[in-house]
Amino acid sequence: METYTLVLVDDFSRFTWTIFLASKDETFEQFVIFAKKVQNEKGCVISCIRSDHGGEFDNHLFERYCEANGISHNFSAPRTPQQNGVVERKNRVLTEMARAMLNENNTSQVFWADAMNTACYISNRAYLTKEHGKTPYELYKGRKPNITHLHVFGCKCFIHNNGKDNLGKFDAKSDEGLFLGYSSHSHAYRVFNKRTCVVEESVHVVFDENLTKSHDEEEENFENEKEVISQKFL
Repeated sequence: METYTLVLVDDFSRFTWTIFLASKDETFEQFVIFAKKVQNEKGCVISCIRSDHGGEFDNHLFERYCEANGISHNFSAPRTPQQNGVVERKNRVLTEMARAMLNENNTSQVFWADAMNTACYISNRAYLTKEHGKTPYELYKGRKPNITHLHVFGCKCFIHNNGKDNLGKFDAKSDEGLFLGYSSHSHAYRVFNKRTCVVEESVHVVFDENLTKSHDEEEENFENEKEVISQKFL
């Protein structure tokens, strides 16, 4: 179960990644994996990183790794978060976006990590950087992002069964679900299947983004879904 979010920002493009951790002890291992992927993708090396003095960053593992790879590790002064302002602001923006998305459709807070990940996905493709007037995605990837596939987080959706179960002759061919964002590994949507109580990835999804339900109906549906989800995850 994820408890913490590691936010990483490219200093030039402001392209952002979110990595979810069960404990802060995982930070170094996840950073090493991330660094290898980014360096292979861009064909260059990381020359400098900046962080606060948190124990997950200021330790002998990070020190030895940076020394072995010629990376300069800069720290912000204690109790001076403004010196690490880029990441601090980005973390606050993603948190506020995630809070708004969860509350828009009364989505259970169990899905906070999906909301944070979706907020990061959108901010990379929608916000313009002040210095260049381009999105972080365009600066980092070298091409304009496609945003035609974006949908409202937490909206109702219908997932085509697609032969996963042995359907009867008159059984429904789709399951109702909640839209939770976008896959990090493929061109697919992440959805919570209400029938199976499982988060899955699929491209065969139809969205119902109509937000005209009555308040009483929303409250009733929210309480029912909250009870089902809590029984599954807690």
